[in-house]
Amino acid sequence: MFEDTFKTIKTQSEGLYKDKGSKFIAYAIPVVSEEEIKEHLQELRKKYYDARHHCYAYALGPVRDAFRINDDGEPSGTAGKPIYGQILSHDLTNILIVVIRYFGGVKLGVRGLINAYKAAAQEAIANNETEEKIIREVYELGFDYPLMNEVMRVLKEHDLEQISHDFTLSCKILFAVRRNSADSVKEIFSSIYGLTITYKYTT
Repeated sequence: MFEDTFKTIKTQSEGLYKDKGSKFIAYAIPVVSEEEIKEHLQELRKKYYDARHHCYAYALGPVRDAFRINDDGEPSGTAGKPIYGQILSHDLTNILIVVIRYFGGVKLGVRGLINAYKAAAQEAIANNETEEKIIREVYELGFDYPLMNEVMRVLKEHDLEQISHDFTLSCKILFAVRRNSADSVKEIFSSIYGLTITYKYTT
């Protein structure tokens, strides 16, 4: 049995770090899509329109298969990387961390910047609660009406969540299954003659 859970944050939280007049305001935000990330970044840019830098990092997907780091004008590797480092060290995903910097007139140097972005991100995570979620795989079933009872019986027996269905010309059902149970459920459906099962995505 391989790991089929992941950790994320429950809600939005903030962190603050100050050094030599510079102010670093951090936001940790739970997210599930890149569209959502864009919206949050736009909102924060509007809210803190007069700030010098809006640096961020995010990770999406149960195994962080989508991630990005952005230094937004800070020296390469001094902002996005330490922010992302905090996401990794807390073993989180489906998270966006934005650190907004107001320059205080004194340069902090490479080490000072890395420390500041790391500390601000760390505090935003510390002011949040984490939760464990189950990794689920989503499949689509395709079949004709005579198989309906058998399909419904398997869905019920294995407590599978129906996401959507379409019973117009032929029958289609989209369902989710816990990753650790996916192979055995797939085998059961594959053994039903006349039914097709197609993997769609992991959530």
